[in-house]
Amino acid sequence: MAISAVILSGGRATRMGGVDKGLVNFQGKPLVQHVIERIQPQVDEVFINANRELPTYKSFGVPVFTDDQADFIGPLAGFYIGLLHAKHPYLLTIPCDSPLMPFDIANRLYRSLDALNADIAVAKSDGHAHPVISLCRTALLPSLRNAIQQGERKVSAWQKSQQYIEVDFDDSREAFINLNTLHDVAELESQHLGI
Repeated sequence: MAISAVILSGGRATRMGGVDKGLVNFQGKPLVQHVIERIQPQVDEVFINANRELPTYKSFGVPVFTDDQADFIGPLAGFYIGLLHAKHPYLLTIPCDSPLMPFDIANRLYRSLDALNADIAVAKSDGHAHPVISLCRTALLPSLRNAIQQGERKVSAWQKSQQYIEVDFDDSREAFINLNTLHDVAELESQHLGI
């Protein structure tokens, strides 16, 4: 299995007070750097989808691609960029604000996707799916292009129109904590969770 990975950092970060979410510091380094360090050993290539602070994102040593769509359409734009630029048959999507991603997330998603002959495997914890944390076949690019052209903006709606499965990660609940505000980041840091 050969896997590409896109780190989704193209959002507006409105709940972060306009600060680019991936560049917020957590335990001494930017959130996106934590994600790169956790994901890079698991896959064959990593790149970032970002729309602001491009010189800073490029300084992390992986390619950076901006949205193709003129209007901000949310995470689906990052999925599209990922599928468009991936060099391998599978694409792992990970948000930039997930510094505690499991070190085996790519393999676990792949094993389930392969075993069930699915197109998309989405991480789930505590009974909740995390649509932006997924592994999908890059052959889905035409399907996603068509969905976006037809006005689809919801990641989960597009995913569920494919051969879709959810993969349980209840043993790694802390990996899926949502860091939407600076307070969330400070609170997680204060818990001294091991990196």
